[in-house]
Amino acid sequence: MATSSSSSAIPAFLPNSRSATRSLIGPRFSRHMAPPPEGGRNLALFWKWKTKKKNTKRITMTYGEQNTEKEAHEQLNYAFILDTTEMYPVPPRGETQGRTDLYIASWLKNQPRDKVILATKVSGYSERSPYLRDNKKVVRVDSANIRESVEKSLKRLNTDYIDLLQIHWPDRYVALFGEYFYDPSKWRSSVPFSEQLGGLQELIDQGKVRYIGVSNEMSFRVMEFVHAAKVEGLPKIVSIQNNYSLLVRCKFEPDLVEVCHPNNYNIGLLAYSPLASGSLSETYLDITSEAAKKGRFNLFPGYMERYNKSTAQEITTMYVKVAKTYGLSLVELALAFARDRPFVTSSIIGATIMDQLREDIDALLTTERPLPPEVITNIDEVFKKYKDPAIN
Repeated sequence: MATSSSSSAIPAFLPNSRSATRSLIGPRFSRHMAPPPEGGRNLALFWKWKTKKKNTKRITMTYGEQNTEKEAHEQLNYAFILDTTEMYPVPPRGETQGRTDLYIASWLKNQPRDKVILATKVSGYSERSPYLRDNKKVVRVDSANIRESVEKSLKRLNTDYIDLLQIHWPDRYVALFGEYFYDPSKWRSSVPFSEQLGGLQELIDQGKVRYIGVSNEMSFRVMEFVHAAKVEGLPKIVSIQNNYSLLVRCKFEPDLVEVCHPNNYNIGLLAYSPLASGSLSETYLDITSEAAKKGRFNLFPGYMERYNKSTAQEITTMYVKVAKTYGLSLVELALAFARDRPFVTSSIIGATIMDQLREDIDALLTTERPLPPEVITNIDEVFKKYKDPAIN
């Protein structure tokens, strides 16, 4: 089992090379010691906004579906921060559920555990995934579900703790995954915020989880979670893992930027899909190409229709023109844009093949930092005219 010494601490940032040297800001917390419940800085050491180096997380959602175990290991050697979840790989199926974690575990057993940041997620409300729980019932985010999820994740990952545990999507109804407007008729009762935090607190107290966050969230729950933590002395969320890219900006920028600001609630954005599930890699601009035929949009009918059955492709061609104007590839433009946003703590990238991963890493590390003001001006000209095209 992969373990860590009790003196290890979450790093403030990760170096660009695979070095054991890490910079720490603020107090050290041992593996079995949670940060102060609501206390101001909590994981501010991790989420320093403008003065930090930006991290890159490696998303693992194709492991066990499009990637073999050997391919997974080769890619994992490039990563320090791993992002997984109990439902991976995608598309989610009972037959393959958890295989991603097993691939990570077989790699992790040969790594120094305290040199890897391992993030996973507990599933939100789901009537379609009863196979996740022993009782085969609707998945909820109550104490029992959280406990079962984490225990199974620890077993699959063959480790005794999780660095960052996030709630994958809410227990309540929210407009997600291409749905843009909130439908009041879909409101349903949900597990109280304090109960969700209480379930997470138990796991922190047991040393099984170190830090907590949310994913696919709105301002309402972020603020309710922070309030509940403050009032009831429960652990404070330190991260929000939301979709953010050139094609998806409107759900975060108008108000969540303010909510998460370090002078307000100090919560770091882990931006997933900065390439819009491959749309911003130019892969799908020519749907007859071999790359497009092998891509997820074609392999899994109905997958990510918000990108391939909207105006997203048309707007993508406009960003291609912006990139070419400044001698950049679209991948370089898209990843550098996400990297440079002051509220983005880390960009979460996913790749099926090593060439893609190398291209992504190179783009993040070698593209001019920050992007020149004239590039941002051109990006904003396209955005102001078309906003977010990826809406069902």
